[in-house]
Amino acid sequence: MRQSDSQNRKSKVVRHTDLEVYQRAFKAAMDIFEASKTFPSEEKYSLTDQIRRASRSVAANVAEGWRKRRYAASFVSKLNDSEGEASETQCWLQFAVECGYLKAGTARALYRAYDEIIGMLVNMQNHPDKWSITKR
Repeated sequence: MRQSDSQNRKSKVVRHTDLEVYQRAFKAAMDIFEASKTFPSEEKYSLTDQIRRASRSVAANVAEGWRKRRYAASFVSKLNDSEGEASETQCWLQFAVECGYLKAGTARALYRAYDEIIGMLVNMQNHPDKWSITKR
C-alpha cells in the first residue's frame, strides 16, 4: 500500500463528527455556552437561551445534513439551515456585547470562528457532489 493511500483512508469522513466544520461548530457552541454562563439571570429565557440554541443548531444541522447527503438538495438545505443559524449566532453575539454581557475581544474571536464556519458551509453547499453518497 502506498503512503498516500494510507493517508486518504485515515482522513476519510465516515461520520458527521469527522467533518472539520462539525468539529469547529461544536467547539464554538461549547465556547458560547461557557461565555454565556455569566449572562444575567433575567436573560435566561431570552438572550442566553437564543444564543445557545442557535449556536448548537449549527452543529446539529450539519449532523442532520450529513445523513441526508444521498439527496443533494436535502443535504444543501440542511447546510443552508446551518449557515443561517451561524449568522443568527453572530447577531446574538453583537447583542451580548452591546448589552455589556460579553467582552468585545471574546465576541470578536467567536464571530470570526463563525465566519470561518460559514465559509466552510458555503463551500460544501457549492460542491455537494464531493460529499454525496453515489449509487454504484
